[in-house]
Amino acid sequence: MSKRKPAAVNRRAKEEVNKKAIIWTGAVFLVIILAMTLLLILNK
Repeated sequence: MSKRKPAAVNRRAKEEVNKKAIIWTGAVFLVIILAMTLLLILNK
């Protein structure tokens, strides 16, 4: 029983890291899109 608990904790930690990575990549993608749109608007 004691061997199974750390595995569950490790899986939960990995899921949290994956969620944070998805959030970070999404935020960076949105920032890049906003920067490109601002540059296009300013160039016109």
